[in-house]
Amino acid sequence: MNRWGKGLLIAALVGVVGMAFRVSWNALKDVATATGADETAATLYPFVVDGLMALALVATLVLTGDARRFALRVLAAYTLASLVLNYVHGLVPELHDKVVDWGRLADWDPANWALVLLATSLPVGSIYFGSDLVAKVLHHRPIEHPATTPNQDQSAETYVNRSTADLEVSAPAPITPPPAPAELPAAPAVSLVKPTDRVPAGAVAAESTRPRRATGRIPEVARSSRPARTADQLLIEARSATADWTDRELTAEGIRKAVRTSPAKARVLRETLRAEREPSAGTGEAAA
Repeated sequence: MNRWGKGLLIAALVGVVGMAFRVSWNALKDVATATGADETAATLYPFVVDGLMALALVATLVLTGDARRFALRVLAAYTLASLVLNYVHGLVPELHDKVVDWGRLADWDPANWALVLLATSLPVGSIYFGSDLVAKVLHHRPIEHPATTPNQDQSAETYVNRSTADLEVSAPAPITPPPAPAELPAAPAVSLVKPTDRVPAGAVAAESTRPRRATGRIPEVARSSRPARTADQLLIEARSATADWTDRELTAEGIRKAVRTSPAKARVLRETLRAEREPSAGTGEAAA
């Protein structure tokens, strides 16, 4: 709808509201006169009731949340009150001729008391609710939305297009990382336990977290100059070395030092020599 159409609609609304106020003004003025208001007060009375309805309607359009619901309640309450007073004015013809008794709006006393209380309390309610609505409207802060100007939109679009064009022309090729160097083969684990040594049952070799370096061939200088001896050669050397030993002196440690061999081989030589001496010892005792 263009501006001219909106203006025409608002003008029609103002005209309808003005005529409706004039009709209601007549009834509310007569009711105010019946409740004891003078000429000036009776003339202003319709503005108190219907005027607050207009104020509550404007506050409803401005406020939000709980404040808007409060304005709607005020609008509904004063609309209902104006409707009741206009209805009473239509039911009591005496109000039109001003011949009704002062403070008398209905024949039934309870209904009359309620109507008089309603008519006299509306001005006080207008003071309270009108002040509250005006305060809420003045302290209301509308939610601000970030607005973008056409120049900002155009500059942002130009920047995006320029960035896209630059990327298509001067974007470098992706850099591929060099392949990781191949890992060297792990060196074979060297056992520190000799095959001939006896390992206690239940013993577990400790794992070393320190990496081992690969060992090469042992140089000739570091090798032992003594040739490897067989078991028979070791037994002959042990016999000659322990020929004059007593049985008490015939120990594995003594044999190891005498023939310079390993503890395991020394124990084997000890058992062999003891076994050889036992028959000879038994023969000597029998001869005696």
